[in-house]
Amino acid sequence: MNTIGLNWITLRSSLPQEVLLLAVSKYHTVEDIRDAYDAGCRDFGESRVQELKIKQAALPDDIRWHFIGHLQTNKVRDLLRLRPFLIHSVDSEHLLSAIRTEAIKQGIVQDVLLELHVAREQTKTGFSPDELHSLFPSLASSLGNADGCPVRVKGIMGMATNTDDEQEIRRCFRILHDSFLWLQSQAAATPYPWLCPTQLSMGMSDDYRIALTEGSNLVRIGSAIFV
Repeated sequence: MNTIGLNWITLRSSLPQEVLLLAVSKYHTVEDIRDAYDAGCRDFGESRVQELKIKQAALPDDIRWHFIGHLQTNKVRDLLRLRPFLIHSVDSEHLLSAIRTEAIKQGIVQDVLLELHVAREQTKTGFSPDELHSLFPSLASSLGNADGCPVRVKGIMGMATNTDDEQEIRRCFRILHDSFLWLQSQAAATPYPWLCPTQLSMGMSDDYRIALTEGSNLVRIGSAIFV
């Protein structure tokens, strides 16, 4: 077996069974993805719609494609036509509304994660935890109407500050985990059909071990697999 396949197997065997291992395949070749696929990987993450389209056409149909990049509203229609398994990067109410509108047009149900911004870098995008709380009533109003349930909020995604300071990384992950628990409490208090928070997507190649100790159940790993 090649290096990519062995890396995936080694990493998968080191994780708890309930943790989803997402192989971040953006910028990697179809051949590299097939190496991971042949080793057993079925979840891959892409950040560009056109690149995803090309790879999806060239690879097996049972792959679950995750969209993990910044999504512009003018790309929503093309992305939803590819039927992504999960969109991780819903970072504004405007984008969520665009996804909902297009999902209705296409007659599908699209699963998404709400991206939270908890890192120190201002270049990262997403809702703040306070914004999530204050926006929740309007989300409940716009997503839970008579048009059915074209969008399902499956949880939260976020990134820690890019630093070697473990305490700062843990601070970020704990905020994300607290927000995830809050979202679950809202679902438990009022069973919204559009709200089924089961996924906390946090942790990448450099910090996934810390993320796991802080409650992550979905890690996004690229360089540790595709070397």
